[in-house]
Amino acid sequence: MTMTSPEVRPADVSAARDVLRDVVALTPLLHSRVLSDRLGGPVFLKCENLQRTGSFKPRGAYLRISRLTAAERERGVVAASAGNHAQGVAFAAALLGIKATVVMPAGAPLPKIEATRGYGAEVILTGETVEHALEAALAHADEHGPVFIHPFDHPDIVAGQGTVGLEIIEQCPQVRTITVPVGGGGLAAGITVAASGTDPAIKVIGVQAEAVACFPASLAAGHPVRISPAGTMADGIAVSQPGDIAYEILSRRIDRMVTVSEETLSRALLLCLERSKQVVEPAGAAGVAALLEHPEAFEPPVVVVLSGGNIDPLLLAKVLRHGLSAAGRYLTFRCRIADRPGALARLLSELAGMGANVLDVVHERVAPRLLVDEVEVLLQVETRGPAHSDEVIGQLRQAGYTLRFG
Repeated sequence: MTMTSPEVRPADVSAARDVLRDVVALTPLLHSRVLSDRLGGPVFLKCENLQRTGSFKPRGAYLRISRLTAAERERGVVAASAGNHAQGVAFAAALLGIKATVVMPAGAPLPKIEATRGYGAEVILTGETVEHALEAALAHADEHGPVFIHPFDHPDIVAGQGTVGLEIIEQCPQVRTITVPVGGGGLAAGITVAASGTDPAIKVIGVQAEAVACFPASLAAGHPVRISPAGTMADGIAVSQPGDIAYEILSRRIDRMVTVSEETLSRALLLCLERSKQVVEPAGAAGVAALLEHPEAFEPPVVVVLSGGNIDPLLLAKVLRHGLSAAGRYLTFRCRIADRPGALARLLSELAGMGANVLDVVHERVAPRLLVDEVEVLLQVETRGPAHSDEVIGQLRQAGYTLRFG
């Protein structure tokens, strides 16, 4: 069998599959009619959001921890994570009867903290970022002796994550393109190794958030480089530097690395929820976002990995609002009306007559730009889409209203 990397081979992924067979779930592969129609060929969703702990992470974590020596198991394990890796390590350690400590940023979402504790791990909250948590976890390992479990840069982690690729090929033998979210690159690297050992014609396309795209910069430089990240809703793939093992594999084998905007991530999350009935986190929806933003890159049949579904309900509410806005389903504008009884009621009646649902109204009576007998109303309206929004704007203007946007 062809060697893909000095450190991770197709045979390693096959061996990982045997170890994990009764540990992780064989997650479903769902056909997506809406994405198939957009792409002009079959598109399927590999639902790792339905995996145990809500993401693919237990695959690599269990394989890595299961291979510790008896002496290492006695020392326990420590990890750093904002969420999914934390839960994967805690879950795997609990199954194997090993003490786990997880260092998380102080601002990590409460549901992820509680879930990690729920699997039996000790949680230490420190610092503002995953990088801070990583430093603290390494210091904890030096001081107290537990084995550090890296989230992506270890051969066992990469081989374990690669079992997603083997399942995809078994569930969809005709697959031509697999698209996968990329942070440090462990999942994409593992899937690439699995694909190369089974059918080298399968293309693997990686997806990063535009705001934290360490792989395009690294591929351009010819080696892993650290970038200065900006904020992104896709915290699960917000990694500043690729893993060395993943970089080595992906720099030689991945077919393309694309980036997606925050707006497209929110639209993708909304599409998964509304059309596929799948709850995913923004990072987990990155592959769907890539199909929306770069449809020309994908040769069908395509399998999109939904890598995780652990989203804070508060963030979900915000992202859905953002997604509805990006999809043209929210319309926000200012409208001047006469300052007399019944004027606002007439405006709201006009909107109701057009089938627009008013979500919020702010009434402003005093502003330098307003005449004495005028008031301005800030309205947020839910519509059926861009065409309906245009219709609402057109009819309001026809009725004599002056509208202001932005």
